[in-house]
Amino acid sequence: MTYKNTEEFSLQLDENDELKHYRNEFSIPLQKNGEEHVYLCGNSLGLQAKRTKSFINQELEDWATFGVEGHFHAKNPWMPYHEFLTESYSKIVGSKQSEVVAMNTLTVNLHLMMVSFYRPTKDRYKIIIETDSFPSDIYAVESQIKHHGYSVNDSLIKLTPRDGESSIRTEDIAEIIDREGNEIALIMLGGVNYYTGQVFDFETITKLGQDKGIVVGFDLAHAAGNVKLDLHKWGVDFAVWCSYKYLNSGPGSVAGAFVHERHANNPELIRLAGWWGYDKETRFEMKPGFKPMRGAEGWQLSNAPVFSMAIHMASLAQFDEVGMPALRKKSDLLTAYMEYVIDELSANLKSGGFELITPRDPEQRGAQLSILAHGQGKTMFDRLTKLGVIADWREPNVIRVAPVPMYNSFEDVFRFGEALKASLSE
Repeated sequence: MTYKNTEEFSLQLDENDELKHYRNEFSIPLQKNGEEHVYLCGNSLGLQAKRTKSFINQELEDWATFGVEGHFHAKNPWMPYHEFLTESYSKIVGSKQSEVVAMNTLTVNLHLMMVSFYRPTKDRYKIIIETDSFPSDIYAVESQIKHHGYSVNDSLIKLTPRDGESSIRTEDIAEIIDREGNEIALIMLGGVNYYTGQVFDFETITKLGQDKGIVVGFDLAHAAGNVKLDLHKWGVDFAVWCSYKYLNSGPGSVAGAFVHERHANNPELIRLAGWWGYDKETRFEMKPGFKPMRGAEGWQLSNAPVFSMAIHMASLAQFDEVGMPALRKKSDLLTAYMEYVIDELSANLKSGGFELITPRDPEQRGAQLSILAHGQGKTMFDRLTKLGVIADWREPNVIRVAPVPMYNSFEDVFRFGEALKASLSE
């Protein structure tokens, strides 16, 4: 497609967008002048679907009406509430329904998975992670290494791009696995790197690791609801994700986990136990001795956070309606248009310019573009904010923008380009 950086062209793209009506189903934050913000921060916090209130109100009404009996008599009974999310999850991450569960929050789930899957020995104790992984993941793996009595300096392998590059090459990961694989216990990567927006080659990395006897897991915080996932087919050992970014389920909302069936159906696998992971057929007999449910449900600890899950169910209903293939189709076009707008503006600058550190290959990115602004980033970001753009600033000099296909428009991209141009003219 031949792009044009004009309002007329952006409006024409919106007119042809099969998903355009979904924008009206979201609450777009307003500026003081009453105009909508250009909201490009769905990679940090997705917008609220207007249908969310009815889902929450249903649970409030049932709590008021039934009290504790709501566990059995609510419109959506609370006892099996997490099960209402399972089918949607399986379609988003590419799994069997028995392999996924909604529970806890992201880093809690990461720790629960590492209790089961990071089992270091004298000979095999190292963990691979990206250097610029999200800090919470770094903190989690470092604390697990220390918990097992190992040195972080000796045990943590941090992947870095080559000099002058922003993305980590798969062949470089392969080289490290080949060289040190016999000492590596776990590969723990972000499926989509939060800083650069790079999508890792899940299938290749999983096979390379497992061929060396390494457990392979992913943090899908920036991948779930954003990129195509096929966790079961790829053979990934485990994965975790949050629901408040691309899955639009509210700040700190309930998270998810995937455990491949070859592990999920193994009751002998070491795990931290809680009563909601106990066999549901006999849970209320309150017997001693933990008997886990089969599947990912066996990693649950406590009963369902219903209000959080209600918001999540509202959002997942939209994903069921739209489907990941349609979202990815629009996302590729929307992100490519933003790439064009940024490139055109950068090319017309007399000096400085922008550098996109996100891969330009659509297969290696999702809805995010990370702009390296070469020294002027924070000033430009502050100006963009004043001009009605909600984006994300990351030290030392990167602006992250995410045109989310569920609710962002091509006109949003054009307006962002105009704001970017105005911020430079100031």
